[in-house]
Amino acid sequence: MHGGGNGSIPLIIDGGMGTELEKAGVTMSSDVWSGLAVLSDPDTVRSIHQDFIVAGADVLIANTFAAGRHMLEPNGQGEHVERINRDAVRLAREARDNAGREGIIVAGSICEWTTARHSQWTKPDALARSVREQADLLADSGVDLIALEMCQHPELSLVCVEAALATGLPVWVGMSARRHKGSDSLSVFDHVDLGFEGLVKCVAEYPVQALNIMHTPVNDVDASLDVVDRYWRGAVGVYPESGYFELPNWRFIDVIEPAELAEQAINWVGRGVSMLGGCCGLGPDHIKALRHAFPRGSV
Repeated sequence: MHGGGNGSIPLIIDGGMGTELEKAGVTMSSDVWSGLAVLSDPDTVRSIHQDFIVAGADVLIANTFAAGRHMLEPNGQGEHVERINRDAVRLAREARDNAGREGIIVAGSICEWTTARHSQWTKPDALARSVREQADLLADSGVDLIALEMCQHPELSLVCVEAALATGLPVWVGMSARRHKGSDSLSVFDHVDLGFEGLVKCVAEYPVQALNIMHTPVNDVDASLDVVDRYWRGAVGVYPESGYFELPNWRFIDVIEPAELAEQAINWVGRGVSMLGGCCGLGPDHIKALRHAFPRGSV
């Protein structure tokens, strides 16, 4: 059994910033999804952070998922890398300050994903340079930790881990899994030919603070935890997705009800999960349900 859970109150992570921006009417980019929202709609970004705090979140993940140079430069936005990352962290920190509640953590998100297929940005060396730049910007802007998200390709994920660790900040590694149609085993989210277990085994060798099962369908979380348990004894988090993505928009189809998510979360915490939240499709009502299931001061 991995660390956390069982007698402790889990840390509550926020929900899907990108999908909340969509609900608020913010236009998504066909190339970098919610990556430009910090420039176009900063007040909305701050407001969504505040909504998650009101719902009970202990952790805010800054809107930097698609803000690395490997995302922005191929799509003509490279000049904005520093501004987007710094402003995204500032907006999250302002929301925290406005809330007046002690102990809220601000995480900087980094993802290996790029829409620039078959380019230099899919090569480990180029990605490493981009991630080092972004990680340094996030650290200098005042994040409390680095949250790597949607790790999928071992050779790319490991250069991201190394770059994030180089900041000296705590690092969370978020891995996305699913059972693809016609397959009995878990693969990484987008690639049926890449096994989830191989990714976990590689990442678990690094001195990161936590492994997170994130952007993973709720029905695949337990199987994902089974894999993590084979290789990892540290802290584990779960923040799943619900619905599906068709670039540049999230489709809010068959999204899990908040109460059902909370019921599932009780089981995950029973297995030792120490952090809970939501990814795409899951909003403040889902975070509120998690907080209600695990109120502060109840243990």
